[in-house]
Amino acid sequence: MSRAEELSIPLAQGALAAKAWGDPALPPLLALHGWLDNAGSFDRLAPLLAGERYVVALDLRGHGRSSHLPPDGWYHYVDRFDELRGVFDHFGWARAGLLGHSLGGTLASLFAALYPERVDELLLIEALGPLTNAAEDALAQLRRALDQRAAYATRRPLRVFPDLPAAVAARVAANGLSETAARAIVERGVTPADGGLVWSSDPRLTLASPVRFTEAQVQSMLAGIRARTLLVLAEPETSYLPAAMMEARAAQVAGIRVVRLPGNHHLHLEDAGAMASAIRAFRG
Repeated sequence: MSRAEELSIPLAQGALAAKAWGDPALPPLLALHGWLDNAGSFDRLAPLLAGERYVVALDLRGHGRSSHLPPDGWYHYVDRFDELRGVFDHFGWARAGLLGHSLGGTLASLFAALYPERVDELLLIEALGPLTNAAEDALAQLRRALDQRAAYATRRPLRVFPDLPAAVAARVAANGLSETAARAIVERGVTPADGGLVWSSDPRLTLASPVRFTEAQVQSMLAGIRARTLLVLAEPETSYLPAAMMEARAAQVAGIRVVRLPGNHHLHLEDAGAMASAIRAFRG
């Protein structure tokens, strides 16, 4: 199995950590994890893909071992497109493939629509575009986000776990992951603290987004995707990715292939072999 190399990518607002598998001379594939996950999310899948692509899995800013935003920063996924462009520029990639799970799939799909000339392959796991709101809910969404931001200074201290198994158990309970899958994320997602371990992710990541697009806006943007696209969804469906919505979004992407695999939201961690097989079949 291909061993991972640890990388540090210097950007204007601090360094991003990453793991890389395979030969840098191969076509690049940038892997983007889900919300509150990290590059460990791809520990099982990336080695299976590294024979054909140079796989680089990021810790998105505020996650894993990457730097956090300054104290006045605000995490909104639209700001991450500059982050991704910075990664492309750091490596000197004119074009690359994108592999994204959940939040990472949101970023990958919209980046591919924004910059179609830079994305040659789009592999999406449980994501195609962001969560949306009805237009009439925009004011309430903004108010909720601003209120949460104002209250952030009085938040409770971070939970301290006595050891790694306790942190793994908490992640299993929160997400329904197997212990093995949870451990891949948790080992990279904790940092030492007095009395044990705390999550390394920035607590501000849990604050509500101030703005969400409408469903019509998202569908319009997805029509800009030009890369060969594979969308892999869990069966049974994830509650916030209903079949009707995902089918309508997929219909906007020319030539997209949609595959359903049995499992949960973290398909690539729980059954990396099945995910790798789906990707190989897609590539032909």
